[in-house]
Order: sequence, then structure tokens, then C-alpha cells
Amino acid sequence: MSKSATASSSPPQSRFDKFLAGVERVGNKLPEPFTLFFILFMLTGIISTVMALQGLSVSVPGSDETTEIRGLFTGEGLTWLTTNLGKNYIGFPPLVTVLPILLAVGIAEKTGLLQVMVRAIFSSAPAWLLPYVVGFVGVTGSIMADSAFVIIPPLAALVFKAAGRHPVSGLIGGFAAVGAGYSTALFPTSLDALFAGITTNVMESLPGYAYSDVNPVSNYYFNIASSIVLAIICGFIIDKVVEPRMNRMNISRDYMVPHREEGENGEVTTTYEVDESELSLDISDEERKGLRGALLAGLALTVVMLVAVLIPSSPWRNEEGGFLPSSPLLGSIVFIVFAYFLVMGAVHGRIVGNVRSMRDLVDFMIEALKDVLEFLVLAFILGQFIALFNWSGIGQFTAVKGAAFLQNIGVTGFPAIIAFIVLASLLNLLIISGSSMWTLMAAVFVPMFAIIGYEPAFVQAAFRVGDSATQIITPLNPYMIVLLSMLKRYEPEAGFGSVMARMLPFVLPFWLAWATLLGIWFFADLPLGPGNGIMLGG
Repeated sequence: MSKSATASSSPPQSRFDKFLAGVERVGNKLPEPFTLFFILFMLTGIISTVMALQGLSVSVPGSDETTEIRGLFTGEGLTWLTTNLGKNYIGFPPLVTVLPILLAVGIAEKTGLLQVMVRAIFSSAPAWLLPYVVGFVGVTGSIMADSAFVIIPPLAALVFKAAGRHPVSGLIGGFAAVGAGYSTALFPTSLDALFAGITTNVMESLPGYAYSDVNPVSNYYFNIASSIVLAIICGFIIDKVVEPRMNRMNISRDYMVPHREEGENGEVTTTYEVDESELSLDISDEERKGLRGALLAGLALTVVMLVAVLIPSSPWRNEEGGFLPSSPLLGSIVFIVFAYFLVMGAVHGRIVGNVRSMRDLVDFMIEALKDVLEFLVLAFILGQFIALFNWSGIGQFTAVKGAAFLQNIGVTGFPAIIAFIVLASLLNLLIISGSSMWTLMAAVFVPMFAIIGYEPAFVQAAFRVGDSATQIITPLNPYMIVLLSMLKRYEPEAGFGSVMARMLPFVLPFWLAWATLLGIWFFADLPLGPGNGIMLGG
């Protein structure tokens, strides 16, 4: 066999490679999210109409009221749709909470504050601590939304190389940390607001059920613990598993980009180096001043807020003079998050010189909205789907029947939650959009678990566990391609299989650790966030 024929032949695929290829084929056959939910909307309309014509109804346990199933393709249903189309969209709760936060986060990101904070943390860490710093920054980096996948991994690779450590370990670890931590962070993010809005919306299918309000900090205590645990595990895997394997696998040149030059006599000289032209850990004097100014502004804002809420006659207290289980303070979470990002971002921008007037802030907010235009369009059909699910009574019907099924087979405790997490993890291989998947799952499982006795905030926390680890190995994650292009800077021969193999050591430890942490919360009956527990009435 000739050398060229040998080079062109494909290596045999392992069972895992075949599995991933199958996932990719199945996933690619799924419609994009808007089309998918349009199909689900139409199917729900057809099913609701058939059920309505059959005269089906449902009663929620503990309630004397009976809900008749209403069909979309009836006179009543069609008039409901035509008179509520705009309301279903504008009234989609995530829009109310997510958009203000996105505007402020956009200012903090576009002025460069968030990137400077990441570079400052990386550049100040000693070499031995770098894996854990990468884990911490990556997990918390979800505050930057999708841009974290593009910013953190290459910076982690650069700081690893500068410290004399294997750059690919930093690159891979940074991506794994961002992916696993995408559903959690040390600080409330737009994703918290998004999930909370969807969770609250679907509970409308169970009128009369008393449950704690779900807001952007309903999972905050759990998120803090999750962020710390995942960061430590990520750092440990980078340090003890990934980097030693990289050092065993590669000769020194394997993570360098080859540059070939032909001399005057025709001889080809090859040199190896890493292209770092687009990356830098250096922080300018202006950026340092901007960072210090932003931190001081954040501190001043904290003092003002503490004074406002801690005085005995504060209007942000509830009628009993406290803050839990509900109060104007908890209702102001979106404002608080908005204020911190806005003030700190604006101060940083003013000092570094990219905010000279209010017009600059407006432009940054416009750019931030441009980044989420796809979500704003998707929210239109998500709002219609959730509204139809609730109005028709199908949500209530499914919840009651599903809860009864779980009770009949005796699966109502933590095993039912684990099964729910497994399902979310599997769906995560095919549905990358967190908002789409939570909309789909919450419509059924939040009311169903509420009937069994679980707080909606707890079901939301369980979903976070499933909506994380597997997204770093699914071929449908668009940022996997971005990671591959980054990896090729160091290993030109790397392929998609290389990326998948490097991600695998993180998946099971992340999943098991986070599920275990949720189990600790469950069995110890710990609060998930201010005013939110595990069980209804707990």
C-alpha cells in the first residue's frame, strides 16, 4: 500500500465515536428551536382540541374545582389566540427579568470590565494554583453568557504557558469549567432570571397551590456551594488527570503551531510557536485604574443599599419588619443586579475612556440587545407555547396524571429527582438552548413535582444539574467547533475526536458531584435561597 493511500485511510471508529456520531445525526435532524416549538405548539393545539371534544377534565388533589380541557382549534380557542397573541409574548415572564439584566451586563462587558477582571485574576495566580483558578473563573464566567466560551479558554491556555505549564490543559479546563458552570455562578446572572421567569409562569397551571415565589436568587445558596464544588473538582481534574496525560502524550512541539519557511537554496526550515497575537494578559494602567474605580463604586453602592434596607422603617421590609419569606427587597433582585453591573461598568468605562457620554452607554446597551436578538425572537414562540399549555388545561392534566403515576409506582422521593436529572442530561445532548429545554421540561415537571410536594425552586435547581455536564461533549454545541479551532493553534492535527476525548474526564465527576450536592440539600432540608426550601409548606 502506498504512503499516500495509508495517510488518506480513516482510522477505525470506537464505540464512543460511533455513539457521538449518532447523537450528531439525530440532533441535526431536529428542527432549530423556533421551528421545534412551533411544531410543539401546533401539536398541543391539536391534542387539546381532541381532549376538549371528548369532554375531558381534571381536578388537582386537594381542590374541589374541576378544570375542563379547552381546545385551541375551537371557537373559544381561536379567539383566545387572536386576542392574546401580543400578551402571550410580552407577558412571557423571562422578558421582564432578563432584559434589564442583559442591558446592564452588556455595559459591564462592552466597557471591558468583565474581561479585565478575568485577566487580573489569572495574572495574579501562582503556577501551582492555576488549575483551581481556571476552574473558579470558568464556572463563574457564565456571568458573561456565551462570550465566556470564547474569552476564558484561550486566556487560560496563555496563562498556563506563561507559567511553564501545558497550555492545552488550561484551554480544555477553561472550556469544561465554563460549560459545567453555565447553570450556576457565585453571582446572580441573566440565566437565573430566565429560569425563574419560566418556573413562575408554568405554575399558573396549578391555581390555588401555595408555593414560595421564584426569583433570580431562589437557588442562590445552592449556586454558591455548586460553584465552589465544581471549581475545585475542575481544578483537581486539570491538575491530576488532564495535564499529566498531555505531558505523557505530547512531545514538546505537539502544542506549537508549525511555521515553514523556504530558504534561498530551497531548504525548508520549520519553527514552532504559539500565535498569541490576539491574546494578552497584560493590563494597562488605565484598565487598572478603571478596575479599582469599578470596585470602589460597587462598594459605595453596597453601603447605600445596606443603609436603605437595614434601617428599622425601611420600605423594603415586609409587613412583619423582616425580609423573608417575601418582601420588597426580594422583589428588587433584578434592580439590584442591574444597578451593580450598570454602575461598575459605567465607572470603569468612564475611567478607561470608552464612556464619554450617556450616548455611549445607550450604544453599549443596544449592542447587548443585538447579541440576544435570537432569544427575543425565540421568546415569542416560547411564550405562545407556555400560554397555550396553561390555558388549555393540558399542563394541569399532565401534572396530575404524572404525579399519580409516580405515586402508584412508589417513586416520589429523591430517586424521582435523579431520574429527572438523567432525563435532562440526555435531552441536553440534543437541545443545547437552556431556555428551550427548561421551557419544555418545566411545563410538565414543575407542576407534576409540586403535586407530589416539591417546591418549584427545588425542581429548577435539579434541572441545573442536568443542564450542564453533558453539554461539553455534545456535537451540537456550536462552541465545540470554536474550541477545536483554538486547539488547532497548539495541535494542528487535532480533530473533533480530540476535543471529545479531552472533555470526557470532566463529565462524570461534574455530574456525580453536583447530584450528590443536591442530595445533601435534599436530605438535610437546607434552604436553596432566601425564602425557598425543598418541600411545599416546609
